[in-house]
Amino acid sequence: MDSPIRVLFLCTGNSFRSQMAEAILRHRGGDHFEAFSAGSQPTGYVHPLVRPTLEGLGVPLGEARSKSWDEFADQGLDLVITLCDRAAAEACPVWPGAPLRVHWPLPDPISMVAEQDQLLEFSRQTADRLEKKIARLIKMDWPGLSVQRRYRGLEQIARL
Repeated sequence: MDSPIRVLFLCTGNSFRSQMAEAILRHRGGDHFEAFSAGSQPTGYVHPLVRPTLEGLGVPLGEARSKSWDEFADQGLDLVITLCDRAAAEACPVWPGAPLRVHWPLPDPISMVAEQDQLLEFSRQTADRLEKKIARLIKMDWPGLSVQRRYRGLEQIARL
């Protein structure tokens, strides 16, 4: 088997969207992907709605923790996906291997001011959107595509 595609999901705090994305890809991607998540300014915790939302999808969160992108400074990555506008606008570290970078913007559930049941519903919607995007990522013929076609495919996924 070829080496797995190494994907890093970034958000500023690494407490919600990027945690969900890491868990979903880790669970659904099999041996073809290695999933990680990090933040430019990690909060130090994983939001309490992440676990029940993922459990509703049959996706285990595992031993998740909020991490700094500095932990990945010396890691070879194939793909870096930012999920929040703030992280996309920041100057990211230069990772070895010059991974592709793409932005999949998703609203921030943490910034919502709402009742708990509304927050849980918004969390589910966020997870559903991530599931659709990640399903398309998994279906991409990564080894058979040129860098330009990979990037175009990833940009199409961003619009889902």
